[in-house]
Amino acid sequence: MTHADAPDFDALYRASEDPWSVHSSWYEQRKRDLVLASLGRPRYAAALELGCGLGQITAPLASRCDRVHAVDLSPSAIERCRARLAARGIDNVSLDAMSVPEAWPLAERASVDLVIVSELAYYLPPERFTHLMQACLRSLDTGGEWVMCHYMPAFDDRVQPTHVLHEAVQRLSGLVRCVAHEDQRFRLDVWRKEREGRP
Repeated sequence: MTHADAPDFDALYRASEDPWSVHSSWYEQRKRDLVLASLGRPRYAAALELGCGLGQITAPLASRCDRVHAVDLSPSAIERCRARLAARGIDNVSLDAMSVPEAWPLAERASVDLVIVSELAYYLPPERFTHLMQACLRSLDTGGEWVMCHYMPAFDDRVQPTHVLHEAVQRLSGLVRCVAHEDQRFRLDVWRKEREGRP
C-alpha cells in the first residue's frame, strides 16, 4: 500500500461519530488504562501524542502533563477532540491535523519528555517509519519516555506487522526498554532515552 492508497481517515470520521468505538469498546478502554499505567512518572513537562484520534488518551494524559501537543491526520477527529477537551475545561493541549513524519508538530529545537505513538505506525511503509523513528528520537529529551502501542492481529490496511515496528525501535541506540506487554490484541512497549542515539 502506498501513501496515496492509505485509508481516508477523515472520511471515516465524517461517516461515524466514533469509527473505532473508542468510547465504548472494552479493548480501547483497557488499552488506554494500560498505556497510562505504564508511564514511569506521575508528571511530565511536555508530551507529544501522535495519532490522538478523538482524544481517548489525550484527555487523561493532560492531567499528568504541563502541556500536550496532540496530532492526528484527520481534521474531523481533531475538531471533535478539541470540543471534547474544551467541554472538560482542559486548556493545556495544542492540536494539529497533519501527516507525520512528512510534517512535524515540533519546532526544530523543541523537545518533549514523553512521546506516545498509538495505532499509527502500522500504516507506514518502512521508509516513512524510519523517518518517524528519527523524528521521535530527535524530539525526545534524555531521560524521556517513548511509548509504542499497536493492535496485533492482521487487517486489510496494515502495511507492517506490529512486532516489526516495535523491534525496530528496540534496536535504536540510546533507548532502554522499561515496560513490555504483549497479548493477543495489542503490544505495548515503553523505552527510556538514556543518551543521544541514532536509528
